[in-house]
Amino acid sequence: MTRPIHLAISTCPNDTFAFHALITKAVDWRGLEFRLEFLDIQQLNDRLFSGDFDAAKTSFHAALKMTDETVVLPSGSALGYQVGPLLLGAQPDSVPLDVSQVTLCPGEDTTAALLFQLFHHETTRVRQVVFSDIMPALERGEADFGVCIHEGRFTWKQAGLSLVEDLGTRWETETACPLPLGGIVARRSLPSDVIRAVQATIHDSLQFAMSDRHAALPTMRRFAQEFDDDVLMQHVDLYVNEWTVDLGETGREALDQLSQRATVAGVLPASKTIEIFR
Repeated sequence: MTRPIHLAISTCPNDTFAFHALITKAVDWRGLEFRLEFLDIQQLNDRLFSGDFDAAKTSFHAALKMTDETVVLPSGSALGYQVGPLLLGAQPDSVPLDVSQVTLCPGEDTTAALLFQLFHHETTRVRQVVFSDIMPALERGEADFGVCIHEGRFTWKQAGLSLVEDLGTRWETETACPLPLGGIVARRSLPSDVIRAVQATIHDSLQFAMSDRHAALPTMRRFAQEFDDDVLMQHVDLYVNEWTVDLGETGREALDQLSQRATVAGVLPASKTIEIFR
C-alpha cells in the first residue's frame, strides 16, 4: 500500500525547478503517493501552522516558530549569498524611513518580514500583502516602501522604483553567513522511514533538475509571475545551489544565526533551534 503524503511548495521558479521531476513523476516516489499543492509563501506558512501538510516549503522564520512540530529536510532549501529581499522605495529618491510611512511586506511569517524587523524595527508602519502585489502597489503610490522577493528582484528598475537597501547583503555583512530564506519541513509525527523517503525523493528531483536545467521550464512557466525564460533561469541561478542539494554545516550555522538574532531582537519569545533531519 502506498503512503499518502500531502506536500506543498511555493510557486516561485526555484521550487518549481527543483520539484519538476517529482511533480511529473520523472523520479521514483519510493512507495509514497504525493498530493501536491502550490501556494504563495505566506499561504504555505499559514496552512502549515494549521496542520494541513505532512511536508511543505516554509519560510525559515515560520520554521523557527514550529521547531517543536517539524524538522527541516537537508534538501530543497533556498539559502545563499546575494539572494536576499530588497527594500524598495516608491520614489526614485525615497527619503529615510519614518513612522508616517508605510512598508509592504510579503507576509508576517516570511523571512523577508523578519529581516525587515531585525534591521528596521519600528521605523514605519507595516502592512502585509501577497508578494506579487508589492511592486504594483508601489508603482501606484499606495505605499512608501516594499520588501520585494522572487522575480521582482530582477525587474524593479523597469518599474521605476529605487533600491533603499539589500537586506540580504546587510545580513551577510553582519553574520558572514549565507542568508537562509526557506526550506522543506516535515512533521515530526511522520515515521522516520517516511521522512527519509520524502527527503530522498526531493534529493533525486534536484539531481534531475541539475542534470538537465531547461527540462523544468514548462513547469516553471506554468506558475511564474514573470514569463521571460531568462528571468526564470536567473532566479534558479540565484536560489538553487549546493546548499539546496544539502544544507550541511554551513546551513546549520546560518540557521543558528537566524534563531539567535530573532531571539535577541524579541521577535521570538525564547531561543529555538531548528533541527535538520539526518
